[in-house]
Amino acid sequence: MKFEAVPLEEAEDQILGHNITGGSGRRVLRKGRPLGTDDIAKLRALGRTSVYVARLEQGDLPEDEAAGRISLALAAPGCRLSAARTGRVNFYAEQPGVLRLELGRLVALNSLPGVTLATLPERSGVAAGKMVATLKVIPYALGKEVVETAEEIAARPAPLVTLSPMVLHRVGLILSGAAGAQERIVSSFRNALAPRLSALGATLQEPVFLPLEEEGAEEQLAMAIQGERDRGIEVLLLAGDTAIMDRFDIAPRAVELAGGTVSSFGAPVDPGNLLLVGYLKCGLPVVGAPGCARSPKRNVIDLVLPRILTGECLGPKEIAALGHGGLLEDVPERPAPRSRLG
Repeated sequence: MKFEAVPLEEAEDQILGHNITGGSGRRVLRKGRPLGTDDIAKLRALGRTSVYVARLEQGDLPEDEAAGRISLALAAPGCRLSAARTGRVNFYAEQPGVLRLELGRLVALNSLPGVTLATLPERSGVAAGKMVATLKVIPYALGKEVVETAEEIAARPAPLVTLSPMVLHRVGLILSGAAGAQERIVSSFRNALAPRLSALGATLQEPVFLPLEEEGAEEQLAMAIQGERDRGIEVLLLAGDTAIMDRFDIAPRAVELAGGTVSSFGAPVDPGNLLLVGYLKCGLPVVGAPGCARSPKRNVIDLVLPRILTGECLGPKEIAALGHGGLLEDVPERPAPRSRLG
């Protein structure tokens, strides 16, 4: 494709390179349109003798055709594609899921001349209808060889943009704290977690509240964990008025007493450092949620819960990797916000 100024005599049927405005400052002709006889007449009436155009050459594909072809190679089932317009195609999640990308191939695709793909961060949890990526072909046309290279990068060995669906849907919640604070504790966590889970296609079951006393606390919590397992809970959240403060605090000891293992304690995410992830022998994920989970603002729960709902097993390496992007906006609900440090 050539992009150049040409005399009006040579401009008919070529693609208009720039918007054209009249004497009042209002747009007369929109860029990207093939120029017809009437358009040439309007340009003459404006006193123009030449105009910038894009001239397609042998083997060039118009921007919408190029974007359409590349987008079809990019997306796996679970993604809905918009129609191509002005060289752009948007990708939307057809169902709740977790976005998966291969970052090396994303860089390779974006290194091609005239091709750009912008996405949400890899492993983002998304609700149905959420835009997860947008492809934009920058010039008015791409050479056939560029499009074919983009298709190869996008499709092999699997589509570059994929969506892992949620496979776990019944989420239990065990809360603990002083008996007199039960209503406040239950409502604060339920009000924050229920809509999050609903957007991900999961349902928060009726919370269980334990007014734990120090004596026998691990045994009480272990029995409650086993009870939730027995009633068919697929993911179990533990939370309360006080977060888990140590690897050998009540909650991790209760998980082990219930026959499970603690996969990790602590996360390089703020808010959300005091996160626990464990698994019962049956495979039931148990997540010890910090106090920030009661906030509507994005926190560590938004990073780990969608992935767990897809059936992904989160071990120490997966939790450690959350440090990249783990600095989130502070939440007012926490008793010691970062701002106190100056």
